[in-house]
Amino acid sequence: MSGPDLRRAAAEVAVGLVTPGMRLGIGTGSTANVFVELLGERVRAGLDVVGVPTSEATRVAAEAAGIRLATLEEMPELDLTIDGADEIDAAMRLVKGGGGALLREKIVAFASHRMVVIADGAKRVDTLGAFPLPVEVNAFGLGSTRRAVAAALRACGCTGEIVLRARDGAPFVTDGGHHILDAHLGRIPDPEALSAALWAVPGVVEHGLFLGLATGAILAEARDGQAVVTRLGTV
Repeated sequence: MSGPDLRRAAAEVAVGLVTPGMRLGIGTGSTANVFVELLGERVRAGLDVVGVPTSEATRVAAEAAGIRLATLEEMPELDLTIDGADEIDAAMRLVKGGGGALLREKIVAFASHRMVVIADGAKRVDTLGAFPLPVEVNAFGLGSTRRAVAAALRACGCTGEIVLRARDGAPFVTDGGHHILDAHLGRIPDPEALSAALWAVPGVVEHGLFLGLATGAILAEARDGQAVVTRLGTV
């Protein structure tokens, strides 16, 4: 069973959580894209919901699927956000931002009563950090910010290469106009301490540690050629 099959299995369960009239945060990434596709099918069949997308890419996909959209200015409180994750541990702490939308994803998640993660089971880890940690930074003073980020990582017992994310030979630019430093750490021994240390660095706009935001998770893994879905927390 392939990764796309598992992502679809998780997204199918998540779509079942959506009820008429919901104010819905809609995530970004490969699994969230499947969720948008399936949600669009329900909307075209008569489901009435309003969504807030976490990226321009998701906005385009949701509009194409026929999903009615709003902004957080128009609808500042959300019932539920469905989003993917690059890593999730037993405490439902997350690493997110592989798709570059971590700032908007965190804002939308914070505005939601519930955040449910959908992913394949391979994203579940004992210790966060194998996936590179994205740190969104202002372009101004990038060199200085990078040095300060490296010092914050060392102070929290994290070591590894820091790479400026690039696309098509140029620095990657987020929807908010920022750059991303990807920290290849291997492991993060104390995510809460690292979160606080990164927040103390001027020039850091956001980071990919999502702590205390996910209320539940839907994880799909392959067993004997079948997709088995596990629910964690409050789903």
